Amino acid sequence: MVWTALQKYSTMGITFVSGIILARLLTPFDYGCIGMLSIFMVLADAFIDGGFGSALIQKKRPTQEDYSTIFWWNLGMAGVMYAILFMCAPAISRFYNTPILCDVLRVQGLVLFIHAMNLIQRNQLRKNLNFKLLSIVTIATTFISLGVTIYMAYIGMGVWALVTQNLMVSLIPSLVFWFYVKWRPKWVFSWQSFKELFSFGFYMFLTHLVNNFGQKIQGLLIGKVYSPAIMGYYSKAESTEKLASTSISGIMTQVTYPLYAEVQDNKQALSNIIKRLTMTLAYITFPLMFILLLCAKPIFVLLYSDRWLQSVPYFQVLCFAGLAACLQAVNLQAISAIGKSKTMFVWSLVKRAIGIGAVVLGLMFFGMKGLLVGVIVNYWFSYFVNISLVSKHVGYRFWRQIEDLLPVAIVSVIAALLSYGVGHLLHLSMYPDGLVKASVYAVVYLGWSFIFKPEAFTYFLTTIPDRFNFVKKLKKNKRTGE
Repeated sequence: MVWTALQKYSTMGITFVSGIILARLLTPFDYGCIGMLSIFMVLADAFIDGGFGSALIQKKRPTQEDYSTIFWWNLGMAGVMYAILFMCAPAISRFYNTPILCDVLRVQGLVLFIHAMNLIQRNQLRKNLNFKLLSIVTIATTFISLGVTIYMAYIGMGVWALVTQNLMVSLIPSLVFWFYVKWRPKWVFSWQSFKELFSFGFYMFLTHLVNNFGQKIQGLLIGKVYSPAIMGYYSKAESTEKLASTSISGIMTQVTYPLYAEVQDNKQALSNIIKRLTMTLAYITFPLMFILLLCAKPIFVLLYSDRWLQSVPYFQVLCFAGLAACLQAVNLQAISAIGKSKTMFVWSLVKRAIGIGAVVLGLMFFGMKGLLVGVIVNYWFSYFVNISLVSKHVGYRFWRQIEDLLPVAIVSVIAALLSYGVGHLLHLSMYPDGLVKASVYAVVYLGWSFIFKPEAFTYFLTTIPDRFNFVKKLKKNKRTGE
């Protein structure tokens, strides 16, 4: 987790700083073009992996035949999916009434081949818990790709700067992993291995496909109904929100899936891990998301300039949805690790059907505001379904999970209301108002933590190495003094 945290926060910091620069060099139209194509890229990428990556990690002792079979499958599917995107690119550009999207999709689609070439190596590193190499390569890649992207944006390359960034982020790790990991595919394709992994991976593939479509549907609708610029505002709000909501959960989920797979037969151990992870995540992300929601306007003006003010209301709504998004994967991966891939798929269909229905109906009757409400319904309904599945198949009961989260949720809301009330009474200008709200929130939340020492706070402290944990040091010094 230390190496994964280093990777996540280093890349997040670099991306954060470069995003500030790029927001001043690129336009909402440029970001909108990439956002409109994201649903097609995500779905094509899901077909390539096909859930076999998760199947290889879930299988305790995969063989050379297993790895080789999936490698050739991935590469073949990359060719098929790129051909489909290449032929459909003109129709997609006409659908959005944006001609440049045809060339953009055809160039960006090359990333599918790059993903296919290094999926096995990346999965082997994850299965062996070699997060050190993954982290170093990811950080170096982020530095290099963003340097090139900023330069291209500076010389006026527009959307092509973002396309180049996407290609480099995939290409550099692929080259490093290919030469570092000694594994090479054999010229074999075992139907027996394929069928064995297919029985688990097929439903994982369908689950990923349905989930990705459900999460990206709003981009498709916004791009069709509104202008590329509006899509750009939404994309900037979404990417900024995800820096917060998925940064911490992303660290844990990269590490936890292999660990879940190791204890998949011990439901009690699995329940304990889920509880600790969920409460720790909630303790960190809930206050973070509420502070961002309260201070959205000064944050966007300070970081991106007032050109991006139209992103603020989108960002605030997505922050509320992000509270559910950050907790989803912890539960979902547990169901995957115990082999319930078919159950995941069936319930993914239910979740996404209701979520997509909420988004579409919201857009039809209430426009952009209705669509945003639909996004909230989509995320929170998915979260409640996920914890219901954990309750049934793992044994960490639904109401017990809600009960464990309630203290953090209640205090987070109270702190937010107090912060908003103080800001409303003082009538300060934009930046002092944001500073006061954040300060009041921090005082209330941390005061509750240190005075009442809730269970979530205790779990959070256990994740901090002793040399950095000042609370443990204070207790140790106090005992020494006594």
